[in-house]
Amino acid sequence: PSPMATATAMYHSGLDPLAGIHRDERRGERVDVVRGERRRRLHKAFLRWHDPANWPLLREALEAMGRADLIGPGRHHLVPRRQPAGAGCQGARRRSAASTGATPTAPAPRRGSILTQHTGLPPRSAAGTSRKR
Repeated sequence: PSPMATATAMYHSGLDPLAGIHRDERRGERVDVVRGERRRRLHKAFLRWHDPANWPLLREALEAMGRADLIGPGRHHLVPRRQPAGAGCQGARRRSAASTGATPTAPAPRRGSILTQHTGLPPRSAAGTSRKR
């Protein structure tokens, strides 16, 4: 079985299939399954704790868990006490050059280098791309 088969079994049954399978569900080892949008967002926020967009959610969760000691300005804190101005308002994709109207340009390839579509060749047209196999 693949790793995702084990994960799928855990998700749907709520039991750990690696701990031994029993007909009696009460004897099986229970696994906490994250269901619900709020808990999923919270888990993702903890995985991406360094992203300023997640800090308000993390502050709220840490205070609810009684771990307000992880909120503050020091290196041993997880999130800052206050949200910095402009932090977490937009994702990196929204601030990219495409949204500002600038056209991205690649540097000119060096003489003697191999040209690919990524280093200087124009993209192929859709009509002439079929190959015989």
